[in-house]
Amino acid sequence: MSEEKDFTFYSDPGHGWLAVDRVSLLASSVAHLISSYSYQSGDTVYLEEDCDAGVFIGALGYTPKFTEDHTDQESPIRHYSSFRLKTNES
Repeated sequence: MSEEKDFTFYSDPGHGWLAVDRVSLLASSVAHLISSYSYQSGDTVYLEEDCDAGVFIGALGYTPKFTEDHTDQESPIRHYSSFRLKTNES
């Protein structure tokens, strides 16, 4: 990836997710490594904090800036669809 981007990290009391636009994820070399523990909604993929977010950040080649968005309630991200590559994306 050539353009440096900033990202938003969403969290609730139990977990956190790094929001990444699907195009950026697909442009990285690691989209096929992302687990179904990450979620997707529209053109955004929410990479779970324990593994997937780190895999993506490691592939960036730079240290991005993060904006944090925490809620004390259950995050709606938990109810999004699990991430999966579409057949034409793999």
